[in-house]
Amino acid sequence: MSYVCLLVHVVFSTKGRLPLIPSHMEPRLWAFMGGIARKNGFKALAVGGVADHAHTLLSLPATMPLAKAVQLIKAGSSKWMNDQSERRLFAWQETYGAFSIGIAQLPATIRYIQNQQAHHQRRDFSAEWELFLKRHGMEIQKD
Repeated sequence: MSYVCLLVHVVFSTKGRLPLIPSHMEPRLWAFMGGIARKNGFKALAVGGVADHAHTLLSLPATMPLAKAVQLIKAGSSKWMNDQSERRLFAWQETYGAFSIGIAQLPATIRYIQNQQAHHQRRDFSAEWELFLKRHGMEIQKD
């Protein structure tokens, strides 16, 4: 038997970083994204965000590649958002960031994801994104 504890904080924005997620839809969208994970054999330990981006904390089994998990969540939630609106203009940006965390970081990461509204009163998504990349030793590339 294999024992795997793979925790990944995934961040992705709406297409063009536009504010496409109405605040009244956020709780339903986050819950739907969690359901996509459950349906596909992995866990979304926390899901949150604001009008222009989402955060998910995923617990992945050894059999689920990260790219597949992200694709399932983004595709399924995009379709769902478009099904909820007559305008059908919702889309996620193609790119995403994925950052591994240790088990000791689990409670703080969940709090961070659950408190996105308050967090983004102090820092916008662009500043947050640059900070994430710098903290993880990644080069900032303009998209």
